[in-house]
Amino acid sequence: MALFAAPAVARTLHLVALGDSLTAGYGLPQGEGFTEVLGRALKAKGWDVQVANAGVSGETAADGLARYDWSVPAGTDALLVELGANDMLRGLPPEGAEAALAEILERAKKAHVATLLCGMLAAPNLGADYQKKFDAIYPALAKRYGVALYPFFMDGVAGDPKLVQQDGEHPNRAGVEVVVARVLPAVEALLRQMGP
Repeated sequence: MALFAAPAVARTLHLVALGDSLTAGYGLPQGEGFTEVLGRALKAKGWDVQVANAGVSGETAADGLARYDWSVPAGTDALLVELGANDMLRGLPPEGAEAALAEILERAKKAHVATLLCGMLAAPNLGADYQKKFDAIYPALAKRYGVALYPFFMDGVAGDPKLVQQDGEHPNRAGVEVVVARVLPAVEALLRQMGP
């Protein structure tokens, strides 16, 4: 049982969530966004961790890369990367998102920042070819850079009208709770890499 307990790290861990509106908490009241709910869930599990919200609504993977250096400061222990949804929604070439995400993962690796890559899935209306290329980005990058992969950030929420806002895309309060509950084991596994 001790194997699954939060380790007694002698300092506060710094976790940065680099993402778009799904990370930023678009359309939600203060304190109800992904990073705040995740921070509370981790503290409830015994983790001494600060979760920084580096989410900016509307951003593509390239936008996230452009602000990487100041969004992920020195001293960051762990990183969640949640980018690519806006590339897909705009129908941008998957290769562009892949290249930007690859550079983000490269920089994190060089800085020895433990990283969890949060995947996205393409909407079916973009066509089978686009869907196949886009959906393959995340598993391929996780394998190439040896980082943990959470296959689909909106798992259990996407397409459920009870869990999304009126726009049909962003999670509502209940939806955020589901996202956090599902991603929590992967985030805890990431933090365990810090060791006692």
